[in-house]
Order: sequence, then C-alpha cells, then structure tokens
Amino acid sequence: MKLPDDVRQELIRRFQNKHREWLVPCPSIETENTRWPLEINLGIPTEVAALKQPEGIRAWVTAWQNWRGVGSLVWSDRRWRSLGAQSLPDKLVLNGPADVALWIGEAARWECASLRHAELTARWPSLERLLPRHFDVLADYSDADYQRLYRMLEWIIANPNSNLYPRQLPIAGLDSKWLEGRKGLLSDLVATIKGDTSERDFFLLCGLKPLPYPIRMRVLDQEIRNQIGGLGDISAHCDELAALNLSVSRVFVVENLQTGLAFPDVPGTVVIMRLGYNVDVLARLPWITKAKCMYWGDLDTHGFAILNRARTYLPLLQSLLMDEETLLSHKTLWVDEKQQNAAEELPLLTDAEQAVYRGIKKHQWGQNIRLEQERIAWDYAWNSLAR
Repeated sequence: MKLPDDVRQELIRRFQNKHREWLVPCPSIETENTRWPLEINLGIPTEVAALKQPEGIRAWVTAWQNWRGVGSLVWSDRRWRSLGAQSLPDKLVLNGPADVALWIGEAARWECASLRHAELTARWPSLERLLPRHFDVLADYSDADYQRLYRMLEWIIANPNSNLYPRQLPIAGLDSKWLEGRKGLLSDLVATIKGDTSERDFFLLCGLKPLPYPIRMRVLDQEIRNQIGGLGDISAHCDELAALNLSVSRVFVVENLQTGLAFPDVPGTVVIMRLGYNVDVLARLPWITKAKCMYWGDLDTHGFAILNRARTYLPLLQSLLMDEETLLSHKTLWVDEKQQNAAEELPLLTDAEQAVYRGIKKHQWGQNIRLEQERIAWDYAWNSLAR
C-alpha cells in the first residue's frame, strides 16, 4: 500500500531517470516510464492481507482521503466477505511531466527547461534532440546567462567567419570567465546547428580567433629531445607546438605543474601540464591524435568536468587515478572544494567515472570533498601510471 510520501519518492526516482526523455517524447520508443498519462498503482491489498492490518488499512485510506494534490485519484470498490463493501484508493493518474514536477517540487525547473527548449528549437529545430542532454542548462541558468547564450548563438550563426577574438563580440555581458566554462556547451550547440559534428574545436566551429595560449610541455624521451634541439621543457603557443610534428606514442595530461615536473623519462612520451579548462587546445596538436592519451586531474567535480570537456576533442582519452579506490584510500588527504561544478551529469564520462562524480557532487562520502593530485604519494601514483 503506497502512501502519498511513497508515491512522491517513486516520482522523484522517475524524474531523475527520465526527465531528459520527457523533454522530447519519442512515440516510436515509448516505454512504461515515458507513456502518458502515467498511472501509479497504489497497491490495494487482498482481503486476507487487509484482515491482518486493519489499522494500517484505515490509515492508508485516510491519508488518500485527506490528500490534496495534482493528478486524478481513482477509487475502486471491493466487496469483502468479512469486511463488507469498501471504497479504496486504486491508482493515481498524472497527465504529463509537469504534473510529476509539481508533485516533487521541480515545477519551476521543469517549466523553465520546457520554455527554453521550445524557444531554442523554434529558432534552431536541429537542437531538439540535443538539448535534453543539457537539461540543467535549460533549467538552472539565470535569465542573464540564458540570454547571453542565446545572443551568442545568434551572432555566431549569423557571422560564421568573423575571425574576431571572443571579447570583441558585440554581446552584452560577455567576458572571458563566462566563456571559459561554456566552450564545450557552445561547441556542442553550434556544431549541431551547423550540422557539422566532426569539428570539435571551439574557435574553428565559431569562426573566432583563438587567444595565444602558452602550453607547458615536457618531452620525456632523449631521442625526441635531440630532434628539437635538445629542448625538454617547453612553453609555447599551441600553433608552434603543432608545427613540431612530434613522433610520440603516449601523452600524459596532468593538472598540476609540479606533478608534471616529477615525471621521469619515458620512451616516446610527453607530459602536458596545467591546462585547466583550456583542454580544447589539445585538438590543435595534430600529432596528439596518433598517440595514446591519458588524463590525470584532481579528484573533484572540476577535475571530472575538465575530463568530460577534453573528451569532446579526444574521445579515446583515458583517465588515470580518478577512481573510487584512489579517492577513498586517500581520505586523510582530502581538502574542501569551495565551489563545485554546476552540472548534475557529465555525458562523456564512463559509468565508473560518473559514479564517482555523482558521489562527490551529492556528498556521498563527505561535504565538498576534494583530493588534489599532488597530494597522492608519488610511489603510489607512479605504480599506476607505469602500468
């Protein structure tokens, strides 16, 4: 027998699992969880079960008699030999996702996401199937952030080859900090609108001029160092590094500078350090696509967000030391992550990575925990890296 609180918990689970599918229903693959109206059976007991718990039955019926909420409550009559005629709550019928959202306190987010989805797809119909992946953007962006995003999309599509620096764009409120955290999102949207999903570089997609951004890289192979005049620790613009056309078989990308400086020589290998969210520059190094690429970042929400973003440009990128075992075995070294990444889900993470990201995000092991990569003992880390 389901009480109103039980139904609410069930609807919370359904919303969490299905809200993206609900945003764009697809009749051809309709399932029990995406078919409307949605019927929730309330679990009418048998007469034998009712005889064993008469007080429970009365409390259950009373709870639904006193219930006042969204949806239609269907009652059914039973004629029981021992208990006589009974009118019992049979099922709750909800007409659509908005009803579910209202039930669980997500009405404002659902309405906002629905309205923005409708506005964006009316302007760019090709976005219809993509936008549910970015549900949190639709639901949670402030009006100012959403309008800035909309205006930027309009301007880029209308001016596909401006060759301007991003700060030169005539868009109110646009600044470098705002843009840095949204390059992946904008690349996704622009590529879909243009129908060109093969190009993932933000600047090339948007027809913008990239800022000269120095990449710090160490060459861990003496033979390769000899080919470039003995240079082993290089800080150069990505176009200059791209022109080197290095013959490397392995690339490590690490977040912390001192971590990268600690790497010993490894044949055919380079290590790139301290890119942060600027991992899109990796796509502009043609020789990197021929190598096995591995990312080792901080075990926090931003570390996983950077990994997710990097996979936009390097789909086969593997993560290292960003797993639950590493996190939990270094509990004494945790620090606080002052501000977590906003996304609830990061679509390019593996299931195991997603589970760790979700656990950190939802404070499964502690409040705003963070394991910085440089805090991990080097012998522990190097054993994993060497494997």
